[in-house]
Amino acid sequence: MLRRISDRLDFTRKLGFRLGALLSVAILPLGLISLIQNFNLVREAERGVELALLGRTSSAAAGERALLQSALGSADALGPAVLESLDRPQVCADLMRNFIQRSATYVFAGFVPLDGQSTCNSAWQDEPVDFTSSAGYQIFKEEPGTLVTSVQSGVVNNRPLVLVLQPLYRDSQMLGYISLSLTTELLRSTHNITFGTEGARIVTFNHRGQILTSDTDAQTSTQDILPQNVDLLSLLSRTETNFKARAGNGQMRMFTVVPAVPGLVYALGSWSPKTANVGMFQLSRLGAVTIPMALWLVSLAVAYFAVFRMVLRHITVLRGQMRRFAIGNRSEPPPVLTDAPTEICDVSQTFHNMARILIRDEEQMEEAVAEKTVLLKEVHHRVKNNLQLIASIINMQSRVIDDPDAKRVLRSVQDRVAALATIYRNLYQAEHLDAVEAGRLICDIVNQMVNASVGPGSTLHVETHIETLVLLPDQAVPLSLLATEAFTNALKYAGAAPDGGTPWVRISLTTPRPGLGVLEIANSVNETDKSGSTGLGSQLIEAFTTQLEGQVTSGMQDGSFVLRLEFDVQTGNVTPEGRNVVLTSAARAGAQH
Repeated sequence: MLRRISDRLDFTRKLGFRLGALLSVAILPLGLISLIQNFNLVREAERGVELALLGRTSSAAAGERALLQSALGSADALGPAVLESLDRPQVCADLMRNFIQRSATYVFAGFVPLDGQSTCNSAWQDEPVDFTSSAGYQIFKEEPGTLVTSVQSGVVNNRPLVLVLQPLYRDSQMLGYISLSLTTELLRSTHNITFGTEGARIVTFNHRGQILTSDTDAQTSTQDILPQNVDLLSLLSRTETNFKARAGNGQMRMFTVVPAVPGLVYALGSWSPKTANVGMFQLSRLGAVTIPMALWLVSLAVAYFAVFRMVLRHITVLRGQMRRFAIGNRSEPPPVLTDAPTEICDVSQTFHNMARILIRDEEQMEEAVAEKTVLLKEVHHRVKNNLQLIASIINMQSRVIDDPDAKRVLRSVQDRVAALATIYRNLYQAEHLDAVEAGRLICDIVNQMVNASVGPGSTLHVETHIETLVLLPDQAVPLSLLATEAFTNALKYAGAAPDGGTPWVRISLTTPRPGLGVLEIANSVNETDKSGSTGLGSQLIEAFTTQLEGQVTSGMQDGSFVLRLEFDVQTGNVTPEGRNVVLTSAARAGAQH
């Protein structure tokens, strides 16, 4: 598993990846600085928009603020005059009527005592006006003090009003409150939302969370422009005066809260995202991230392209030249990269000179090897000819000798000499002189001995099972000589089979497992003639076994005599047609080309 993970991560070792990683680390601080600065700019711009929205909300509610502050001031100013005329209802009522007539702002002015029966008001005729059923009176009774509230229908004027209530004291005793009434339409008309504030709405509410005025029309209700599931009273405890929330109509809007009359009346601005430029700042946040990322990627691309043009492509060409040279392309030295930077050009020139020197030295070495190979083959050929000449001389000598024992001795010597001649014939005919194909060599020796020893009318049956086995000459020679001695004994002592069948000889050369060779020679024997020679042949077999560093066993098995040799195979440096070259510059270690 670790090998598979290593193979998958092998691309991290490439020069292009490492250069990209280093460039990324080098450019990363600049990108982070740019990112932080962009975010700071966006936050500053957002803060500027928030302040602008607060200013526009405050400006839109400025007219209503002026009217309410004027009403509070007027109520304070009427207080002393009311105290002087409380015992004179007609005078007090005239005072209130004169105040209303001089001011076109208010629709009612009056003093309401704690019992709710008012005779000092601008609408008094003969009977006191009962304010006990008024919502303003009830709120004042619950929470005595300066109050700005709204009613859907006034006691005197049956229309939506905003009431400004100011308590009246004599010494420390509260006598009641002075009430001034303004129409809701008048206050709403003062909302200045005409300067590029399409879709903006202003809502005013008092410190009890009661709505005083709101910019609504036939298509829009007050709830449509207020934040969903938010109590207006809770807005007074917020630390932020700007927030984004979903309105009652489901639209995402920006909201701002500013005091119109501190402690009494507040203005809530409801702004559409288009008017508040919220979408623009969302894009600005996205741009604060994407622009540095884009600049980082462009910088990486430009840097990588520059490195590729100046370094990587030349290294790729140089690597290709080295690979082709390594797999045997020796036709001419690789060309020098003249358009590369000086350092790479020096490397290319050095490789060119090295390749030229290696090509020259290889040509000289090949010539020397070819010459030595020819000479060595000539030596093997002459040795083979001399051995064949000696075998012929021995054959000629045996023909003129009548003694059977002497003929037999000369024949065994002749077989051994002929076997050596066969070995040297295979050596000079072999393509590679450092290895011998032992199987073919033993087959040649067996065929030669069978042709020389078995007559045309013989009933002897010879079986061979020879596998391909490449050995060093130091092993092939003793193995061939041992096979010659053992096969000679098998031919000599092969008798009729125990079951009355024809005599037979069997020879096999196998490799049961890599690195182990087995030579087995068996022959049939008569029950009365169980061979086991202890002469020169046996001594030679033991000597050849020692040279092979093997183990030999022999004996009777199932009515036959079997000789078995096991030895360790020492293979030569045999290179087949072509080359197996492992390139050190390959993409992965161990890759073959």
